[in-house]
Amino acid sequence: MARLVGLTKCFVKGKETIAVFDRLDLAIPQGDFVAVMGPSGSGKTTLLNLLGGIDRPNAGEIHVASARIDGLAEGALARWRAANVGFIFQFYNLMPTLTAAQNVELPLLLSKLGAKERRRHVETALNIVGLADRSKHYPREMSGGQQQRVAIARAIVSDPQLLLCDEPTGDLDRASADDILAVLQLLNRNLGKTIVMVTHDPAAAKYARRTLHLDKGFFIEKDLAA
Repeated sequence: MARLVGLTKCFVKGKETIAVFDRLDLAIPQGDFVAVMGPSGSGKTTLLNLLGGIDRPNAGEIHVASARIDGLAEGALARWRAANVGFIFQFYNLMPTLTAAQNVELPLLLSKLGAKERRRHVETALNIVGLADRSKHYPREMSGGQQQRVAIARAIVSDPQLLLCDEPTGDLDRASADDILAVLQLLNRNLGKTIVMVTHDPAAAKYARRTLHLDKGFFIEKDLAA
């Protein structure tokens, strides 16, 4: 599903060039659920941005969903991203003046689908996250956990192959967080979605199939199944 080959990513701070990744290799198979952990500033969010085509490397290759994306032009990259990647963030980023269904529909407005097809996709996505009965509710009328479910439905409404999650439970209490993680686990196990989730929470990481610890530009894999 995703493969990084000799990836180098640097940032310039004043006169100093800081290498976040230096010739990094990483393979994420189709259907994997990976939790990425590590100290603040270790490059976890940068990794998601690179995999999602939001950021570009200084060197190396990024292969995701049968495409090499590091060399795509901006227009082609945007089209690829819309078709293949769903993003889930710590904060839900819902439009407060739109209903749950309207928020979920937003990514489809850039597609060629007609209104009837868009409604069908929205209904399916809301059913998957267990919010079919909240489709006409506004964000202010929903709990934090329900709003994050809407955000997940929005991320999966176009049926992407890869879900990139940046601290998706960081703003939730334990019970709500476990509910959201159970939804992600369902998407992975039942629907075959490949998931890369950044988290600081060891309890959240246990929902993944495996965890990678990122530190000083390198990954260390640890088995959390036990």
